Amino acid sequence: MTSEPSDLIELRRRIERGDEAALVELFVRQRERLKRMVKLRMDRRLQGRIDPSDVLQEASLEIVRRAREYLADPSMPAFLWLRWITGQRLLILHRRHLGSKVRDVGLEVSLHHGVLPQATSVSLAAMLLGRLTSPTRAALRAEIQLRLQEVLNAMDPIDREILTLRHFEELNNNETAQVLGIPRRRPATVTSAR
Repeated sequence: MTSEPSDLIELRRRIERGDEAALVELFVRQRERLKRMVKLRMDRRLQGRIDPSDVLQEASLEIVRRAREYLADPSMPAFLWLRWITGQRLLILHRRHLGSKVRDVGLEVSLHHGVLPQATSVSLAAMLLGRLTSPTRAALRAEIQLRLQEVLNAMDPIDREILTLRHFEELNNNETAQVLGIPRRRPATVTSAR
């Protein structure tokens, strides 16, 4: 496991001391990671209307607006809060553009493990395969993508979400557990036989 760069550690310390600019700087530094999350979770019907950068722009405005609120009572690590705000902006855009006007209990969001749009097997398969360019490779890619989608569809939803969080969003085990609302396990104690 690699350690964090010293400048990122200093940035986290500044956030802990209540530095609003450091929180915004963390958002800027994690922009590509957050953009990947948005691309993966954006409904395919919106991809022609909304660019992931638009979602990030709206999220950045919300982060600036609510930074003081977060810093006064940080209930989760800073990156997870940035991810949560970004996910909320994406969810609002989904509702606005896809017409979800009625308040749906399934869309209620908890601060710690909020419901975000799900990554579909189509988007997961596309991200796993990458880009193949020649006509032969494109045909092969389409066939592999269908097989991969079948495998992903057969997975439990929680397993797909763990794959999404760990592999594509690059969350560590603790962050993944916190997002999913899974309590941390305490290490087992070793008892000696007498």
